[in-house]
Amino acid sequence: MKGFDYASLADYHLHTPLCRHAEGWPVEYARAARELGLAEIGFADHSPMPQFFDDWRMLLEELPRYFEAVEEARAAFPGLPIRLGLEVDYLEGQEEWIAKLAGMAEWDFLIGSVHYVTPDWAIDNPAHISRYNDRPLEEIWALYWKTLEKAIRSRAFDFIGHADLPKKFGHRLPGNEGERRRMLDPVIRALAETGTAIEINTAGLRKPIGECYPTLEFLTLAREAGIDLLLNSDAHAPAEVGAGFAEGVQLAREAGYTQLVRFEKRKKRHVAL
Repeated sequence: MKGFDYASLADYHLHTPLCRHAEGWPVEYARAARELGLAEIGFADHSPMPQFFDDWRMLLEELPRYFEAVEEARAAFPGLPIRLGLEVDYLEGQEEWIAKLAGMAEWDFLIGSVHYVTPDWAIDNPAHISRYNDRPLEEIWALYWKTLEKAIRSRAFDFIGHADLPKKFGHRLPGNEGERRRMLDPVIRALAETGTAIEINTAGLRKPIGECYPTLEFLTLAREAGIDLLLNSDAHAPAEVGAGFAEGVQLAREAGYTQLVRFEKRKKRHVAL
């Protein structure tokens, strides 16, 4: 965005073609980040599973190519810190696999995301949108929050990705303020007790919902609970690097945040917003 200052910001949620639904290799993302003036970037492609699971993630045998692609970007842009991460699906019963993934590289961060609310329903998959009609919306959200709380309490992740993902197609969290608060409180409490950070994910601006993940209501509760924050684009193409960051910064400030966190070798540090 012309006139917006990216110099104090990082973007740690970038994908690659290895996930089969993104375009542009890390060197192209790094070039875009350098043109914007971002301070750091990080790659977090969809993590492999021990066997074929779905068609929108890396295969296990492709991890070496992923590492190689990130190193190519580091070599091309030596003045730009480029972090290595993964976006890891939390699936109940897969905790042992997640622990194995954590030992496969010297990661800078692991993002914990809940896409699957049942073993066969990726809640953000357009092919499954009709399933929102199969049960009350309150039940769907309750199932999502329960799974997200388990992901947080696994302590496997440095931060949580797109923390209110079920709203992607316009299915907002139902209820009045008090009812929403009762649904959110266990998740906020889990984040605070485990020291897990969250992200403002600007990809929601590019989805039917037309707003960042998560809501201002969620972010305000998180800030009051002392939960750390990142700002990420969830870019699936180089042109999306840093997309929506002006809106994301404004949202963070409205929630009362004055600083963001960055990661290196899974250690966090704070920077002024």
